[in-house]
Amino acid sequence: MLALSRKKNEAIIINNNIEVTVLEIRGDQVKLGIAAPKEIPIYRQEVYAQIQAENKQATDVANLDELNKLA
Repeated sequence: MLALSRKKNEAIIINNNIEVTVLEIRGDQVKLGIAAPKEIPIYRQEVYAQIQAENKQATDVANLDELNKLA
């Protein structure tokens, strides 16, 4: 993991087309702004983990149904 220090209104650039800017720092909370192409999905980590779990569950059920059809 790369760790960078940034102050309010400072940014980093990722892959020439994603800009992450520190918008606000309040106590132990940091507000970030992300500018990226629309085709790049951006999720909070906990939301992404939930999506991955739901996708896995859906494929597990789909695979079970397919196996039952074969039996």
